[in-house]
Amino acid sequence: MTLPSQAQSVLAPPARAAIFLVVTVRPGAESDVLELLADVEGLTRSVGFREPELQLSCVVGVGARLWDRLYTGPRPAGLHPLPVFAGTVHAAVSTPGDLLFHLRAQRFDLCFELATQLMNRLEGRADVADEVHGFRYFDERDLLGFVDGTENPAGAAAAAAVFVGDEDPAFAGSSYVVVQKYRHDLDAWNALPVEEQERVIGRRKLSDIELPDTLKPADSHVALTTIVDDDGTERQIVRDNLPFGAVGSKEFGTYFIGYAATPAVIEKMLTNMFVGSPPGTHDRILDFSTAVTGNLFFVPTLDFLDEPSTRPGSAAAADPDPPADPPTTTEPQRADGSLGIGSLRGSAS
Repeated sequence: MTLPSQAQSVLAPPARAAIFLVVTVRPGAESDVLELLADVEGLTRSVGFREPELQLSCVVGVGARLWDRLYTGPRPAGLHPLPVFAGTVHAAVSTPGDLLFHLRAQRFDLCFELATQLMNRLEGRADVADEVHGFRYFDERDLLGFVDGTENPAGAAAAAAVFVGDEDPAFAGSSYVVVQKYRHDLDAWNALPVEEQERVIGRRKLSDIELPDTLKPADSHVALTTIVDDDGTERQIVRDNLPFGAVGSKEFGTYFIGYAATPAVIEKMLTNMFVGSPPGTHDRILDFSTAVTGNLFFVPTLDFLDEPSTRPGSAAAADPDPPADPPTTTEPQRADGSLGIGSLRGSAS
């Protein structure tokens, strides 16, 4: 699969800095939001043109509840509120969020300026539900000390993993994205011997080499987030996680962000992590890392964002119906499965 010409910058190169901005849109602001979505690409160019080598980009995602307020007509086949994945010990939450702005650059000031311009346009129209400033940490490592994102696919494999195709032709070239903020208990984690940390993750800490199957525990992060179909095909996503932290308040964590052509792959990973595969064998990383947010967004093509009035049935709705609560998943689901903050073999650490 080749890169769709009107795709958003989902496959932008790894960045040194990012802002992950999730907002909720106030009732009555739908028309203003549509105008902003059409202008995001231009705003990004305006901020980034001064130093184009720093590769400023912005990906916009639209949540299920806001989608029904902005557009009528065809709906993306996989768009829904992120379910709650509840196991016997840990649970993945589903939190408010109508829009995601994923801002990336090789220097933080460009991300900051673009985020400022976006929120200026949304003043009085939207509220920030979550804002995380991510940074590259040494050689692509998480604050847990392990390299993050090792198994991301590249080239044609990456495009095939993240872009909608003929299975939903009205939205070909679009994508889905799941985001979660994970907070780490670094004191408890650092109290583990390195060999035990490696068993939790499923990789060597220094070399980043995956443990052989004979040594890799079934409840390790790598084991549970590697998704293989019955025919032996390994399912892939593209992740662009970054660490975040505040030394004074001792808040340390990883912001997980995974792009996929269908949310089913990421949701299957989440099911395995929180419910277990088989149920009861949760991902051991969750004993040290807690999910405090969770959202699923649809990433339309640029032409959809630029000219929503030309899309089938596009219209701003005045009084949307109250959104339904997200479902709770307590058992593995085949069609709409789970996530990983570690490794899919083409999307994980």
